[in-house]
Amino acid sequence: MAARKPSAKDRPTYRCSECGWQTAKWLGRCPECHAWGTVEETGGAPAVRTTTPGRVSASALPIGEVDTTRVAARGTGVPELDRVLGGGLVPGAVVLVAGEPGVGKSTLLLDVAAKASGASHRTLYITGEESAGQVRLRADRIGAVGDHLYLAAETDLSAVLAHLDEVRPGLLVLDSVQTVASPEIDGAAGGVAQVREVAAALIRASKERGMSTLLVGHVTKDGSIAGPRLLEHLVDVVLHFEGDRHARLRLVRGVKNRYGTTDEVGCFELHDEGITGLADPSGLFLTRRSEPVPGTCLTVTLEGRRPLVAEVQALTVDSQIPSPRRTTSGLETSRVSMILAVLEQRGRISALGKRDIYSATVGGVKLSEPAADLSVALALASAASDTPLPKNLVAIGEVGLAGEVRRVTGVQRRLAEAARLGFTHALVPADPGKVPDGMRVREVADIGEALAVLPVRSRATGELREGAAAPAQ
Repeated sequence: MAARKPSAKDRPTYRCSECGWQTAKWLGRCPECHAWGTVEETGGAPAVRTTTPGRVSASALPIGEVDTTRVAARGTGVPELDRVLGGGLVPGAVVLVAGEPGVGKSTLLLDVAAKASGASHRTLYITGEESAGQVRLRADRIGAVGDHLYLAAETDLSAVLAHLDEVRPGLLVLDSVQTVASPEIDGAAGGVAQVREVAAALIRASKERGMSTLLVGHVTKDGSIAGPRLLEHLVDVVLHFEGDRHARLRLVRGVKNRYGTTDEVGCFELHDEGITGLADPSGLFLTRRSEPVPGTCLTVTLEGRRPLVAEVQALTVDSQIPSPRRTTSGLETSRVSMILAVLEQRGRISALGKRDIYSATVGGVKLSEPAADLSVALALASAASDTPLPKNLVAIGEVGLAGEVRRVTGVQRRLAEAARLGFTHALVPADPGKVPDGMRVREVADIGEALAVLPVRSRATGELREGAAAPAQ
């Protein structure tokens, strides 16, 4: 008897554990999300099913007649977080807060849970990583103890849903989504199937109850959110909580927001008594001195739509090794290397190639936008010549490979912030727009004009004298 020919149902199929993409053959790299080693065998081909029309939950209405009063955002009591969320938490919204371990996610959300709770709006905080006693100790330390804040330590999804029925909260905080597992799904907590099931169940409960939900998520070594990529698509808002654990500054950055813009950034300061919002964080990024110091230059960066004054520092020393060091902190190494090449070729500074060069920012801020190029170039040139830049000067502009200083966005907002903090001089690209009162601005077309603000050394006497040009008086 001839062997039966395998049918399509008998052939295995493969699914990407990150994005859910399916294929009939195994691949080492998913062509949809480009993740390596995530395509796994799932069994036979899925049966083709036909969905018939069913009963609707609510009749369709003209969009102008849809009631929006029930979905109005409610403030969390933390203005900096409300800024990023677009005004507050929308009933039924699910927010995923991701960040590295120890950055302060649990501290921030515990503070939010306490401030958002009230007699008519209970808050349920469920921890899967710590005991209830440990969370209570943190709450005592940061002053987050309230009569309407309920606390439970659970790692079982069915128990979490039972707490929802018992407490009936208006806000749920789950720390974290990777520690909760469903007994109906095979696999350990934190696995792809478990994270997908837990997130789907909580999202369904949030929509049915009109309950806002904050989910804490872990991140991988490369900074992406752990678990399936589908998790980011299911939730309504994705926030990244970032910051150097050795610095006080913490930033909450919106990556996805169905209810508002992703251009806003919330600034916080982490200290022993908890975490507080910073409405004016520029002071963390500056070093106050009575006199200017060589190798320092100030710039104004845009974090979302918020202008922040930041300080760039540079140091150059004679190298003792054949290959000079190039070390950066808070700056992109490739960007600094490009600016060094422009200074040597277009700025005629030849001493940089044979010296060790160190460049950094102050206060743990990270400068990645091109608008900081001009300040980095001036700081490097100031360090190489051992001459300070003029006092109360900020530099804004992108530096091109031809040495030109290009325009950047938001120059007027940057200048207004610099003027508010007391800076009186600025180097900017051409056509900066309206200049704030009291601000003296000099437009520079290339790196040569920008370097003219530095004192120059006389070849005959070796003495320093004023540069060929200075900020307009």
